[in-house]
Amino acid sequence: MKLGFIGAGPVGTTFGVRLSEQGYAVAAVADISPAAAERFAGLVPGCRVLGNNQELADAVDMVFITTADDFIPQVSSALKWRPGQTVVHCSGASTVQSLEAARRQGAGVGSIHPCQTFAGIEQAIANLPGSTFAIEAEEPVKATLTDMARALRGDIVYLTSEDKVLYHAAAAIACNYFTTIVKLAADLWRNFGKTPADAIRAYMPLLRGTLANIETVGFPKCLTGPIARGDVATIRRHLAALEKSAPELLPLYRELGAFTIPIGRDKGSLAADRAAELTALLKP
Repeated sequence: MKLGFIGAGPVGTTFGVRLSEQGYAVAAVADISPAAAERFAGLVPGCRVLGNNQELADAVDMVFITTADDFIPQVSSALKWRPGQTVVHCSGASTVQSLEAARRQGAGVGSIHPCQTFAGIEQAIANLPGSTFAIEAEEPVKATLTDMARALRGDIVYLTSEDKVLYHAAAAIACNYFTTIVKLAADLWRNFGKTPADAIRAYMPLLRGTLANIETVGFPKCLTGPIARGDVATIRRHLAALEKSAPELLPLYRELGAFTIPIGRDKGSLAADRAAELTALLKP
């Protein structure tokens, strides 16, 4: 089975490289950026750069559309597909409905989304094996994508079209907004004469320890800090300091604190009376 990729960004390139390493025949790539396509081909032995999307679709058995999400339906509807061909995308938020044009022409369709971050190609290639892969497809495409995920040593979760957007929103909270929160915390260091870079150096061991606790101890026991301890006085001081130095962060701090209280209660370290005090203190 010959594979081809329309889109040579980080996601497409990472899949192409890793699937090729596992013995899949990644035969062709096409991209609006010739440089991106050449970079992809340079990393995948035996891969050709083709001049347009239709030429690629005609040359392979299975096409990965790894463009930006908004362009997936456009690419799918612009091409002629053949019965028995397989067309998939790697979007977390888009469903297989974005490939409806290919399905109507007799192609099998599906999606496989790695629950992973793609900040850059080199790091993404390193991160992909062992990821969880969210698969939306019917047989026989489902079996094909399952085999690929297993070849990449991944865990698998099967989703329906109705699941996809909420699944992706959850991943954005866990990954993207985690990044935002760390950035906001690091920026606060400017208020006492240090740099965000100083903060990141200080936080990295803390963050690694936090992730290790989540993985090994799990919720709710992994929660530490003043809310877990029921330290009302400390939270009061936090609020006063933020009101003085970064009042724009107060609503976020209050909301996150309120969502943390039930975790502390589940852990058993936060007494009911202290939880009630914290709830009142954190109200807007």
